[in-house]
Amino acid sequence: MKHIAAYLLCVLGGNATPSSGDVEKVLASVGAEADGDKLGKLMEQLSGKDIAEVIAAGSEKLASVPAGGASAGGAAGGSAAAAEEEKEESEEEESDDDMGFSLFD
Repeated sequence: MKHIAAYLLCVLGGNATPSSGDVEKVLASVGAEADGDKLGKLMEQLSGKDIAEVIAAGSEKLASVPAGGASAGGAAGGSAAAAEEEKEESEEEESDDDMGFSLFD
């Protein structure tokens, strides 16, 4: 992940096609070491590609991934309401624990 972040920082800095050396410099500037194998694989996969197109393609793929609870919205809403009721009941019980006496009366 740090390699991708460093690559993207290079692109944001104006270098449309950063080299592995550029990525290593960014990582070194924050005291991180580059993993040669991971960096090599990243550079190989991004070689000749526009980063904006790569991000757009990834966003399209993520849009098709179902989110947790999205298909069972009613069930999730019902359990949230039950949890809220339980919380209110526990707050009522706590207020009765002082049996009508207060430390500051």
